[in-house]
Amino acid sequence: MPPADPYLPRRESRSLFFDIRGLRHHVRCWDPAPGRDDPAPTLFLLHGWMDVSASFQFVADALPAHWRLYAPDWRGFGLSARAQSDTYWFPDYLGDLDALLDSLAPEGPADIAGHSMGGNVATLYAGVRPARVRRLVNLDGLGLPTTRPDQAPARYARWLDELKAGPSLRDYATRDEVAARLMRTNPRLRADYAAFLAQHWSRPTPAGRFELLADPVHRLVSPTLYRLEEVLACWRLITADVLWVQAGHVEEWQRFAHTPAYRRRLQAIRSRRRVTVAGAGHMLHHDRPDEVARLIEEFLA
Repeated sequence: MPPADPYLPRRESRSLFFDIRGLRHHVRCWDPAPGRDDPAPTLFLLHGWMDVSASFQFVADALPAHWRLYAPDWRGFGLSARAQSDTYWFPDYLGDLDALLDSLAPEGPADIAGHSMGGNVATLYAGVRPARVRRLVNLDGLGLPTTRPDQAPARYARWLDELKAGPSLRDYATRDEVAARLMRTNPRLRADYAAFLAQHWSRPTPAGRFELLADPVHRLVSPTLYRLEEVLACWRLITADVLWVQAGHVEEWQRFAHTPAYRRRLQAIRSRRRVTVAGAGHMLHHDRPDEVARLIEEFLA
């Protein structure tokens, strides 16, 4: 397939930078269109693992033009600084989000939509800081399969082995190769979307190639297990209304999310509505951004 011209955004974003917990964080902002006197509704958009804030451009274009949208790059992704560490600890994302909301939404609770890892962070945060979240949209942020304590020794050993080997990410000869990689990962991704994302997902190297805007350390396995009971203890304290959006096309690694045990897990969230987006895979905000935007708009209305 020949390279496609990049998608042209209907809403332009601008970049903001904040010093948060010792790291410089990038936040993409879509300002409200002029012409309205009423205060602009504000929505925070949290991207997933190995992704960037520009991933929400297609949804931003389909949301009401008078909304203000903020999408941060998590630490070690996009244009945010990388942690000087060989591990990214999950609680740090909660700390970063808490500080970011203090800067951008200090008055009252916020509306948040998070995809994948971003959805997991937002849902956990909504239980830890229930007064700070008014409404929450979880976009295929499934959590992880339940683990057992006896898995800990092997997990720690694997982490030590990966530390010793050293993290790495491959580079690419051109941005067209980056776009092709995105389309291999998600066969439903439009070519013009892939070309647009490649511009924000990679940067040129001194050698003239293109590297991903992600710290290779993110590829290391987490040394700690996913402790479901701790997660559910946080979820039970959520007071926000929650819209739980799942993809209609189920990847192999997502099979656990379609089991009775997983459905019982969701019962920990008292006020929730669960919907499925047909014709979309895990990257549902790329596969069907108009439908995702419609669901968000209706829910927040």
